[in-house]
Amino acid sequence: MNLRFVEAFHWAASLKSITRAAEKLHITQSAMSSRIASLEEELGVVLLDRREKQFRLTVAGQRFQLLAVKLLELQRHVKQEMGSNTGGPMALRIGAIESVVHSWLPGWLQQMRAQHPDFELELTVETSPVLIDQIRRGAQDLVFTSIAGTDSEVRTRLLPPMEMVFVGHRSHHGAQDYSLEELGALDLITFQRGSQPHQALLQLFQEAGRTAPRIHAISSISAMVQLVEGGFGVATLPRAATQRLSERLPLRILRTDIRLAPLPIHAGYREDPGAGVTESVLESAVAFATRPTMARRKRATP
Repeated sequence: MNLRFVEAFHWAASLKSITRAAEKLHITQSAMSSRIASLEEELGVVLLDRREKQFRLTVAGQRFQLLAVKLLELQRHVKQEMGSNTGGPMALRIGAIESVVHSWLPGWLQQMRAQHPDFELELTVETSPVLIDQIRRGAQDLVFTSIAGTDSEVRTRLLPPMEMVFVGHRSHHGAQDYSLEELGALDLITFQRGSQPHQALLQLFQEAGRTAPRIHAISSISAMVQLVEGGFGVATLPRAATQRLSERLPLRILRTDIRLAPLPIHAGYREDPGAGVTESVLESAVAFATRPTMARRKRATP
């Protein structure tokens, strides 16, 4: 039995789409259909119900999907035992929100490159809803988002949350301390409307019984930082990202007794029974993100 055909069927069943499975395996849709048809001919059963436009497995297809997972897991174990899983490059499609990109992601990728010289990366930087949709459709192998996916076939791992702080321009916001009233009198900049930081900022003023301030919703950290640089207002940003950016930009974390809700970070991935690479990469990311800031930087330095 050709395990490439088994893998093709497994991903078509997991993603509920011939097209998405073909994209996942980097083959044409016709090649994907051909592999599944060949597998059906060899098994002597129909795996896909082609009478309906909607993707649907037959009863035999549902049974075989369980066996396909076991076959691909066995293939992975054989490769590990025989030492044949180190011959090719480690290629992964990773998606991340900007908060992760501007904090610990660069250091972790440097570590990955040092430990795996053949590591190949395809990085997508997007908002959490977009990344969740991409991992659900199989367009990403691993994503780091601020919200957890709800798809039952996508596994989620909670990572350390990010402390959020108020950030202003060094020259324009030089007061020793800032009260909630003083912050509310400024133009406040935060993430896109409906996001966790946006909702947390609104809730902060509501709980204090104060009128909601003027809040500007921006989906890009880079754009938020440019606005702060231009003296437009004060932004709510992850402390880790701000510390990195302030090394080359005139940013200042404002001192205040006000505590913003931390930004949760979730890792989402689809389990690949034939490889097991994503799980090991995720463990590396979790270990790196969990280290204190200085330890991470020292570890990432070649």
